[in-house]
Amino acid sequence: MVQPSRQARSIKTIKRPIEKELKIFEQRFREDMKSHVPLLDKITYYIVQRKGKQVRPMFVFLCAKICGEIDAASYHAASLVELLHTATLVHDDVVDDSNESQGFFSLNAIWKNKIAVLVGDYLLQKGFLIALKNKRFELLEIVAEAVKEMSEGELLAISKARKFDFDEKSYFEIVRKKTASLISAACSAGATSTTEDEEVIQKMKLFGEKIGIAFQLRDELFDFGSNGTSKPLGIDLKEKGISLPLVYALNNASDSEQRKIINYINNDEKIKEVIAFVKASGGIEYAQKTMQKYREEATGILQSLPASEARTSLEDLVDYVIERKR
Repeated sequence: MVQPSRQARSIKTIKRPIEKELKIFEQRFREDMKSHVPLLDKITYYIVQRKGKQVRPMFVFLCAKICGEIDAASYHAASLVELLHTATLVHDDVVDDSNESQGFFSLNAIWKNKIAVLVGDYLLQKGFLIALKNKRFELLEIVAEAVKEMSEGELLAISKARKFDFDEKSYFEIVRKKTASLISAACSAGATSTTEDEEVIQKMKLFGEKIGIAFQLRDELFDFGSNGTSKPLGIDLKEKGISLPLVYALNNASDSEQRKIINYINNDEKIKEVIAFVKASGGIEYAQKTMQKYREEATGILQSLPASEARTSLEDLVDYVIERKR
């Protein structure tokens, strides 16, 4: 069993093996975002300015470096993944009617829904054009599959949420599609850019899926106050309903208690009771145990590959994703 954990390293240290490549990528990404429409340039400049730690391009480049020498295809893979990720964030804000995203005003809050949807469409097509113009058809297939999976996952979640018809099987199907598919695509696209070894590519794809599920579980635990986060409790619970701690707690409750808790979820005055119910039912401990299981499985896949500085950084990136405080 892989032991969780060494001391988590900083993002700056994790980036070291791909520091040069990330700087080149950031410049290229800014260029990729440009257009001949002043309004669009103003909006994409705002998007670039609020970009976070760029974890997904890090997954692309580290997976690429583990499998071979980073080349032009690796940069195209990183741009594709980051454009897709940005497009989905914009569209998600519209779907969720959110006024804030990652600590900034969302595009739809500033420029309204119509413009936000069009910008999201623009970013998605920009990514696809990069793949087509450079004849990166294998990368296009990987990313297009991720777009399909994410859409299916979102719609499945909506359909299940109407009656709160969740069990663990449906929960993990939704998370695999909605969240893990993009990180899985980042890892497999990175590997595809530097190797033709299908077995290795599939390993990196599976690695990305497992760490993507662990990533989602970490976010859910924040919502219940795990690890001392300052984020207000129950925000995601009220907005999205589904989470593994809640699914586990409900599946181990009586029918009458299930009905009561489900009715409480959208009630601001009762959300603390929902959180207390989940904690008392062992939902937090179960989700933490499950998160560690996926973390260990992801790290186990990495350790089946040759040792390298890039592999060490990717192992540290796994630790960072799981141990982050927000």
